Amino acid sequence: MPDDMTPSATVMGGDGLIRPTWAAADPLLRHYYDSEWGMPIRDEQGLFERISLEAFQSGLSWAIILRKRPNFRVAFADFRPDTVAAYTDDDVQRLLGDAGIVRNRLKILATINNAKATIRLREAEGLVDFVWSFKPGRTPQPRTHADVPTKSAESLALSKALRKKGFSFVGPTTMYALMEAVGIVDTHLLDSHRRGTSGVWNAP
Repeated sequence: MPDDMTPSATVMGGDGLIRPTWAAADPLLRHYYDSEWGMPIRDEQGLFERISLEAFQSGLSWAIILRKRPNFRVAFADFRPDTVAAYTDDDVQRLLGDAGIVRNRLKILATINNAKATIRLREAEGLVDFVWSFKPGRTPQPRTHADVPTKSAESLALSKALRKKGFSFVGPTTMYALMEAVGIVDTHLLDSHRRGTSGVWNAP
């Protein structure tokens, strides 16, 4: 669950589908919840994008990041690691002047740094296999939002491992949000229409 969204219940929409309240009102968030959040990401570029956006989200509303995502994709060349890794000081200045994204120097530099770290991982198992190797043996089965963790032993281990590989802005809470977003864990509430739809975990 986006870590800035802490509603207390699910609601049934006009289409008869049950969603958490954070995904029920805003059409953009509803579409993201229905079609993307919690679905497996198993390609390098897609996973690098999610890691980057989770880093930019830190301390901000996920809705802000989601609305700016088209601009982020333009600014960061669709999050192609090879292109981003080659960004220069001129690119950093360009990004700092881009009102369409979050203009945070440390997060911009972290994204470039993480692109370089992603490329280095190709010499081993690669970013996708590395991140997915931290999939836990079981997933939460939350009935309420109070039952949804904000971090786990696996997200802490992933955070530490990524830092050792040279990544930054990959704290354990941020990495748990990543694990939720890309299907490594399923934290859809048990009565949500999305529960178990990722194919990674069987419902409930």
